[in-house]
Amino acid sequence: MSDVQNSGWWYCLKHNRVEHGAGCPNKQRMGPYPDEATAARALNIAAERNEAWDEQDEAEKER
Repeated sequence: MSDVQNSGWWYCLKHNRVEHGAGCPNKQRMGPYPDEATAARALNIAAERNEAWDEQDEAEKER
């Protein structure tokens, strides 16, 4: 396994919890994140990014 997978913080989508280092397969988790608090916000971060991308798409359609 890579150093990235064995370190860093991840949000596990299968178990709905933060993991540090090696854990569930990467296809089941989001990350890596720099710290535990950021990993805990993974779903919120994804939702915020999706909303921003949707707004960007709408703005581009209006041009």
